[in-house]
Amino acid sequence: MKDIQLFTDGACSGNPGPGGWCAILRYGKYEKVISGSDAETTNNRMELTAVIEGLKALKQSCNVEVVTDSKYVCDAINQNWLQNWIKKNWKKADNKPVQNPDLWQSLASLLNQHNVRFVWIKGHAGHPENERCDAVAVNEYRKHMQ
Repeated sequence: MKDIQLFTDGACSGNPGPGGWCAILRYGKYEKVISGSDAETTNNRMELTAVIEGLKALKQSCNVEVVTDSKYVCDAINQNWLQNWIKKNWKKADNKPVQNPDLWQSLASLLNQHNVRFVWIKGHAGHPENERCDAVAVNEYRKHMQ
């Protein structure tokens, strides 16, 4: 299996408000940048969308290291929240509904297709790919602010 690095970020102006996302896929010396936006969304939806779209861009099963500044995304995976939500029919530990179940379902399906490891990094701390993703995501949401 190929080893892929996937750097992601989401951004929102207002929460909710216009939002953008970016994913940088890297395989060896090759790199692909993908991005998109939504006129009315939340930051968490954009963070999730960046990961989902990055994984969807892969044409075969891969070993993927996802690097994100989203504690929401990382903790849901690394602390097994996602698996618990699935077992509890999309309810959290307090029995309240999970936010963004449509996106979590998409991500869960993609996680079954790849060997994925999530790494959290501090945002806006000089990480080159995170800074690039943030700049692209911000440019994406600005398209909706004219």
